Amino acid sequence: MMSGNYTSIDNQNVAGSVPAVADPPSHVPVKFSDSNLQTFPPSGAHGKISGARGPPRDADDTFSKPVSGSDEPQQSGWFRSFTIAAYSPYFDVDTSDVLERIKDSLFPFKGSFSEKTVDNPDLYGPFWICTTLIFVAASIGTFVTYIAHKLQNKEWDYDINLVTWSAGVFYGYVTIVPLALYIILKYFSAPSGFVHLLCLYGYSLFIFIPALCLSVIPHEIVRWVIAGVAGFVSATFVSLNLRNHIKSAGESWFLIVAGIFLLQLALALVLKFYIFTVSVV
Repeated sequence: MMSGNYTSIDNQNVAGSVPAVADPPSHVPVKFSDSNLQTFPPSGAHGKISGARGPPRDADDTFSKPVSGSDEPQQSGWFRSFTIAAYSPYFDVDTSDVLERIKDSLFPFKGSFSEKTVDNPDLYGPFWICTTLIFVAASIGTFVTYIAHKLQNKEWDYDINLVTWSAGVFYGYVTIVPLALYIILKYFSAPSGFVHLLCLYGYSLFIFIPALCLSVIPHEIVRWVIAGVAGFVSATFVSLNLRNHIKSAGESWFLIVAGIFLLQLALALVLKFYIFTVSVV
């Protein structure tokens, strides 16, 4: 059909033509079927990111103390000896208790120290007594030798070995001797607590602190008297407090007590020759 200069073609009759798209409806109804949603409870994960209710745990909780009632296994046996918690009760002591035990060590003839400490020995006092002895011995020994050199107008050199020697003597003595005595008493069927022996020997060394301070007196005979009195008080304190217990070892108890007494005197002699004696070279 012609209309002016234009020709209209019926597009439905042309092969290969694209059919016209019908106009979409104005509203398309959408229906949703009822769905069953399942709710999952929160996971029991722990950590800083997971948002758990409990506090996060460290990656390495080797030294963490298990809470009472928890499922964590408790350490026992020899493994517990390598934990801080095994020794903390021996440092839980009041100042009044330490002062009372120091007082007992200065008056050895009472012999009541073991009875007071057999159930609650401490390591706090012995540790600080030995540590104080190390610094007092080093400082007093250095001061005395310095004064002696200056009085004779001679050159003085500081001896650093005095500190290491004092640490080896006091720490070694208060550890090795109680350990040896612990083994001996166990052999003679009169066992005593190892910590109790450490406590006893630790407090027995307190008398040497004032003795070292008095060693600044520049008279050899006075120094001999000071060392002798300190050694006698320390030896009497240890031997009298162990005598009643060691008597259960049988006929050998006297030899053991005598050995303890002489060993304390030997310590006093070692201190006399190495610290109380001043030599000017």
